[in-house]
This record gives sequence, structure tokens and C-alpha cells, in this order.
Amino acid sequence: MPDRRSARQAAVLNALPAQGADALLVTHLPNVRWLTGFSGSAALLLLTADRASLITDFRYAGQAPEEAGSVAEVIIERASVWDRLQRVLRDVAFETLAIESHVLSVRDAERVRGMFRGRTLPMADTVEQFRQVKDDDEVAAIRAAGTLASEALAEILPTIHAGERELDVASRLEAALRRRGSEWHPFQTIVASGPRAAHPHARSSPRQLARGELLLIDYGAQVGGYCADVTRTVALGEVDERQRAVYQLVCDAQRRACLGLRSGMSGREGDALARDLISSRGYGDAFGHSLGHGLGLEVHEAPRLAATAEAALPAGAVVTVEPGIYLAGWGGVRLEDDVWLGPDGPVLLTDGQTELIILDA
Repeated sequence: MPDRRSARQAAVLNALPAQGADALLVTHLPNVRWLTGFSGSAALLLLTADRASLITDFRYAGQAPEEAGSVAEVIIERASVWDRLQRVLRDVAFETLAIESHVLSVRDAERVRGMFRGRTLPMADTVEQFRQVKDDDEVAAIRAAGTLASEALAEILPTIHAGERELDVASRLEAALRRRGSEWHPFQTIVASGPRAAHPHARSSPRQLARGELLLIDYGAQVGGYCADVTRTVALGEVDERQRAVYQLVCDAQRRACLGLRSGMSGREGDALARDLISSRGYGDAFGHSLGHGLGLEVHEAPRLAATAEAALPAGAVVTVEPGIYLAGWGGVRLEDDVWLGPDGPVLLTDGQTELIILDA
């Protein structure tokens, strides 16, 4: 596969002069990984016109050169990486250093200003704007994560039964993900049953599952650092007419959005594909979150599918499509798949399961 890291660094550097900067200090670790391949938990990356300097600590003395040595000067610091950055900045010739203002703490921003004799310039989403567009390898990694996520859920669904805890289901699912090759869980697995499914981001709890309830499962997988994000709602035993109707409405709204999304439309227009249908059936107030978000090295990144998102969706972005209806005291339904905005239209990267699964619980 082609090595795109040097080209990525060049693209970011080429964008700096228009914003008044000569160099960029990258502190957000997903950005460091995208630009260099380094996957450690501590790093500072200084991008200048003539070099990329990656500063990390002794724990990564072997890993950093292996992952990033071909595209960055790797500097191993046994004490403080910030002290080493100060020494590096003493020898630079540029005048304006951009910092990642959207992720850098006030304390660390002040630290940079104190150690750099030139001007520091707060800049937000400088690297993220490029990360929105996924190359073939990135799409393949997200697809692989989506595939193993679907396989893991299919493995454990027949084992779910009334009387066990939400935590038990989450534990088996996470173990299945690991067995199938997921590097980590991109976020805390959500297993919410019955009335708890009315909380969109409910945490898995000791609550016991009961027959006749809906069970919402929101989980992720990670391959090559890239995330998949999937939500399924299933039924425990027989369901009533209202449960079927709400599920079908969410299903129809999600399918409409998955098929209708196109690059070039605004995030607001994408969101409306699902929201307008749900609102037309009287459930608009029960769909309170955005339709989706970008997906990549982070489980939540640009672009956004939301009623307030006016920016155009770029070709090549990967987004989640996750409409939901949540009714206090009753429960909730959410369906979520990952979609690549390809040149010929949207492409599902997850299995797109739509039929309501009724478990013999």
C-alpha cells in the first residue's frame, strides 16, 4: 500500500501560510498518528518547512523509530518532552508557530508561548480538515472493523436471555470483538434495556433484561487504529404493535438517509433526510441528537450531520447514520451504520441490518 504520510505533512504545511503561520505544533495524538504513523500515548510533533520532529519519551524508544522514523526525525527524551521542545524551538528560524487551540489546554498553550521567542497563533482543526477525506486504506480499515463488529454481535445475540444483566451482555460482546481482532473499544459499550433505552448514551448497568422489552446495543471496533461505530436494537421475546411501529419508522428513516446522502450536500441537508420523516410522524421531539458524525482514527470527528451543520459533506468522508426515537418510561430505538461518501454515491461499510431481530429470550 502507498505511504501517504509525507504527502499528508506537505498538504498541511502548504495550508499554513494562508492562515499566517510558518510551522505547526501538533499535540492531538490522532493527528500525530495520521501524519507520522506513531501510535504511542505521548508525543509532540513539530512540522516545519524542512523537517518533521517527533518528540516522545523513553517508553517509545523502540516503537517510535519503527513507526515514524522514515517520515520524521524521532527525538527520545528521558525527562520532559516539553523541556525538549523548548530546546528544539531555540534553534528554529521561523517566526510564527501555529498551535492546536481546539485541543491544547490553556496551561500548555501558555507554556508554548513562554518557550517560543516568535509569535504563537491559535488554529483549530488544521489537520482535521484533511483527515475528513479517507483514502482507500482508511476506508478498508473501517470496513474491516465494521465486519468484525457485525460478526461479534451475531455471535452473542443467540446467547442473550432474560434475567441476565446488561453488563453481562456487554462483557460477552467486548470479548467477542477482541477474539475477532478488534484492537480496542473506541468507546464504552452501551447495552440499555427496557425504559433505560430511552437514554441515548445510557451506560451498561446491572439491570436485568426482561421479556417483551427492546434492547439497544451501541458498540464499536477498531482495526489499524480506525473505528467502526454500530448500533442495533433487538427485541427480547414478542413485541407489541407500538414497538414494531417505532422500530419500523427509525428503520425507514435510516434507510432513507443511507441511500440519499451525497457529498456536496450540507450536513443539515443530510440530517433532514431522516429527521423530516421522523418529524412527519409526530416523533420529532423524541429525536434530539444529530443524525451522525465523521468516523476515522477517532470515533467522533468531522464532518457532522446535524440540523445546525451548514458545511458541505466532502467526497471521501465516512460518516455514521444513526437516527433514534427515545420515549421516557417506555424505551428507545436507534439504528446506526457507517457510510462512505464515494464518487458514485453512498457505500455501506457495515452490514446494514434492518429487520427487527426477535430473540428467543
